Parts: sequence; C-alpha cells; structure tokens
Amino acid sequence: MAKDVEVAERGEYSAKDYHDPPPAPLIDPEELTQWSFYRALIAEFIATLLFLYITVLTVIGYKSQTDPLKNADQCGGVGILGIAWAFGGMIFVLVYCTAGISGGHINPAVTFGLFLARKVSLIRAVLYMVAQCLGAICGVGLVKAFQKSLYTRYGGGANELAAGYNKGTGLGAEIIGTFVLVYTVFSATDPKRNARDSHVPVLAPLPIGFAVFMVHLATIPITGTGINPARSFGAAVIFNQSKAWDDHWIFWVGPFVGAAIAAFYHQFILRAAAIKALGSFRSNA
Repeated sequence: MAKDVEVAERGEYSAKDYHDPPPAPLIDPEELTQWSFYRALIAEFIATLLFLYITVLTVIGYKSQTDPLKNADQCGGVGILGIAWAFGGMIFVLVYCTAGISGGHINPAVTFGLFLARKVSLIRAVLYMVAQCLGAICGVGLVKAFQKSLYTRYGGGANELAAGYNKGTGLGAEIIGTFVLVYTVFSATDPKRNARDSHVPVLAPLPIGFAVFMVHLATIPITGTGINPARSFGAAVIFNQSKAWDDHWIFWVGPFVGAAIAAFYHQFILRAAAIKALGSFRSNA
C-alpha cells in the first residue's frame, strides 16, 4: 500500500502541471499594427512619469525638511526609510495597475532582462525603454515646474556617487541591487511557481515592490540608488548639471549587467533552460 502511494506521489509530481509561454520572436513587425502594443507603450510612459513625480518629490521634500541652513531638525522628515518606502510603494502600486496592460516594467533594466529571457521582442523592448525614459523626463519636469526653487537647491533628485565611495563600489552596488530586483521579477512571475504554489496566494507586485524597498535601504548612502536607468536619466536630463552626468554611466552599465546576470541565473540555472533545450534536441534527433 505504501509503495502504491509512493508511486502515485512520484507520478503526481513528475507530471508537468504548468506551461511555459513560447519564446517571443526576436523581431515581430506585426506588433506595430496592434493597438494593444501602443496602449502598452502609453501605460509604460504614464507609469514611469508618475513614479518619478512622486519619488523625486519625496526626496526633495526630505532634503528641505532636514536642511541645516534652515536650522531644521536633522531627525525630521521621512528619512531614508520613508524614501525607500516611496520608491518601493510606488513600484508596488504601478506594477499592480499596469501588469495586465504592458507587463508593468517601468524600468529599462527589467525590460532588458525580460528581453534576454525571450519574454519580449526586440521591437517591444526598445520602444518600452524609449517610453520609460520619456516618461521619466516628463515626471521630473513636472516636479521642477511645481517646485522650481526647491528642485534646484536640493539637487533635483539626481543620482550621483556619494563622497567616500569609488566608481567600482558604486558600480557593484548598482549591479547587485538590480540583480535582486530583476531576480525577484522573474521569480514572482514564473509560471511554474504560479502552478505549483497555487495554494499560496502570491501577489506579484508585492515582492517586487519590497525588493525595490530593500535595495534602496542598502544603496541610498552609496549612489542614491539607481537600479533603473530611466529614473537616473530623467533626473539627470532635467537637472542637467555636471555632478548629475559625471558618473552617469554607472546607472546604465550597472543595472544592465545586473539584469543580464539575473536573467541568466533564473533561466539557465534555476529553470535549466539549456539542459531542457539539449534534451529536446536529442529527443528529436
């Protein structure tokens, strides 16, 4: 009897109870003829605009509330914890709102990682990144329009390498921080997890937002936390002073390298995509 149960359990768990979506084509011109594609671009643009507007306002507000020149309380304001909550909370809200329309990327590094994993086509990836960068520029532009004096005085929310840290440390912080984020995105949206862990209600935007929150706690003192090239680019374009551009390459190279490592780790190690492909080739030979 016990043996029968053991065999039954092996059969239950060996059966494939999930379906991986087919890989996206590298180039899919048909996307350009579909309204759903342009709707997704608009969703990415608006989401990134709102993300930058709320978060940069939070950063500037905190600096204003703790400005020593105003004899302000250095323990006042929202603090680093509040800034991290603003970034993580907005990602949670915006991914929840846009996931069913565009996938809720709101970050060129996330888009790049998903492209490497063949989750989106090249055309979609490039145009998503353009929409995200334009949305970030417009979002920070709105902050400057509404709070021009505070915006200029407190650095416009632009990312820069903090004093006492070298470029290697900053680059490493961005790589590791983005790896945490993109790895969380892959894990939270994995169809295998959704099927096997259906008894555990997992709201995908929640762990993604928490990943952003935790990374900000760790890296705000080092780089101000980029992990999103659109966020860094939008702030640098509107602020447009040398300190925003001096080490700007870190906020592109770091996130893209971190996203690539996360995509490789999840797809080829955790999901063993290479082994599956080799097995499929041998079975067809």
